[in-house]
Amino acid sequence: MRVLNGVDEVRAAVGEHLGHSDYRTVTQQDIDAFAALTGDDQWIHVDVARAKDGPFGGTIAHGLLTLSLGPRLVREIYQITGMKMGVNYGYDRIRFPAPVPTDSRVRIGAVLEGIEDLPGGLQVKLQFTWEIEGGGKPACVASMLLRYTV
Repeated sequence: MRVLNGVDEVRAAVGEHLGHSDYRTVTQQDIDAFAALTGDDQWIHVDVARAKDGPFGGTIAHGLLTLSLGPRLVREIYQITGMKMGVNYGYDRIRFPAPVPTDSRVRIGAVLEGIEDLPGGLQVKLQFTWEIEGGGKPACVASMLLRYTV
C-alpha cells in the first residue's frame, strides 16, 4: 500500500499510477443485496433464469454496485495521511464501458490526476479504473474528487 503523508507528498505524486487492488468476486448474493437495498430489481440483475436468455447470457452487476466497490478496493492501494479530515466531494465523470457478469472478478487501479489548492485545504482528483479479470474493456472508469482539510 502506498502512503502519501501530507500535502507535499500528495503534490509530488500527481500523475502517478498508485497501483491496483486485489481482485474481488462479484456474486449473485452481492447483486441481490444491492437490488434489495436500492430497489433496482431489473431482471438483468436478479432474475437468473430469464437473464440466461438475455443480452449478457446471465445476470450482471448494477453499474452503481460496481462503482460502490471503489472505497473498499482503493483501501488496498493507497492512503492519504497527515490531514485533519477528508471527505468524498463527488465525481466528475463516471462511465460503465463493459458489464460485470455475475461471479466475475474485478479490481481497481488508481491514478492521482491532480490537486487543487483550496482555502484551508486541497482537492484531490483520482481516476479509478475497474478491471474485469480477463476482460477487454474496463467495467467502470470514474474521476473522484476528495477534499482534505490541512
